[in-house]
Amino acid sequence: MSFAGYDLIVVGSGFFGLTIAERAATQLDKRVLVLDRRDHIGGNAYSEAEPETGIEVHRYGAHLFHTSNKRVWDYVNQFTDFTDYQHRVFTRHDGQIYSFPMNLGLLCQFFGRAFSPDEAKALVAEQAAEIETSDAQNLEEKAISLIGRPLYEAFVKGYTAKQWQTDPKELPAANIARLPVRYNFNNRYFNDTYEGLPVDGYTAWLEKMAEHDNIDVRLDTDYFTVRDQIPQGTPVVYTGPLDQYFDYADGELGWRTLDFESEVVHTEDYQGTPVLNYADREVPYTRIHEFRHFHPERDYPKDKTVIVREYSRFAESGDEPYYPINTSDDRAKLEAYRQRAKAEAKDRKVIFGGRLGTYKYLDMHMAIGSALSMFDNKIAPYFTEGRSLDGSMED
Repeated sequence: MSFAGYDLIVVGSGFFGLTIAERAATQLDKRVLVLDRRDHIGGNAYSEAEPETGIEVHRYGAHLFHTSNKRVWDYVNQFTDFTDYQHRVFTRHDGQIYSFPMNLGLLCQFFGRAFSPDEAKALVAEQAAEIETSDAQNLEEKAISLIGRPLYEAFVKGYTAKQWQTDPKELPAANIARLPVRYNFNNRYFNDTYEGLPVDGYTAWLEKMAEHDNIDVRLDTDYFTVRDQIPQGTPVVYTGPLDQYFDYADGELGWRTLDFESEVVHTEDYQGTPVLNYADREVPYTRIHEFRHFHPERDYPKDKTVIVREYSRFAESGDEPYYPINTSDDRAKLEAYRQRAKAEAKDRKVIFGGRLGTYKYLDMHMAIGSALSMFDNKIAPYFTEGRSLDGSMED
């Protein structure tokens, strides 16, 4: 495999990596090589048609695009049009379905009476007064101090236990910053200015980002098996796991992962909504996705639908990492890795980005925004001003 002639190597073809590659190719006229160990482009945003039904499924869990960042919105609209989809979630508890996030509709239904907004606020405040937030010693106490025990036990306790495989009494209070309750009937999941789904799907969007003549993509290529072949001095943007890059020198960082169980059901509509959460502990999965509902404008089969059950657990070595656990031990390791990363940028022209490369959970719009900032502040100055990738002037 030849790496000659490339100005920049990008490791990973998710949104972060492809944004860097696209900007370098189109704005700086640089030749970029994108490497990905998987057999497809796009990282966890990859989508594909389920073969029996033709329904577009997000292989690594539902991806919903939303942002209030106009720069990001204008940027992504170069590559795809968006539908007018607005995400709404429902949750199942004790044989009943409630709208979610917690709002006035849920409160009226759960407590069995009609509340005005002020009455609902007063009720939640009264129930939350059981524990002072400043006194909370664990996640359970923190949640009760925010929304009260009845709402916590119905909608948070079981769901959280399934997500973390841990009793909420054993989880740190800091794991939840807030638990929003809306005192109106707004049941939109996101509050962002812009929201929608790519008209032709995520894979078509991602492929459009990579189609420039200056960009080559090599799939089924593990960076760690070829990095010794990359010419010395070629800059690299690395979006893989931060700890893996340094051969776990400071220990493995902790992640949660997801497992998915897909099923074709012989009915036109299984649950009536794209995502249904299951709050009860005795149901092993956290939610069910029914992907036909993400694109009601499409002509999908009338006699079949695809559902995907989602399970959450701690990631083990070799699992696909999704969400940073971010314990105090993780944060100590992360600081050590950040120091190594700074030195790597200066000494070897390798910089780290994306969800895995920074050990941060980044929504798609955040990954794109972060990549645009990296391009502006590091990549472009490196090529146009002779700056080092760590931001200083080259000797």
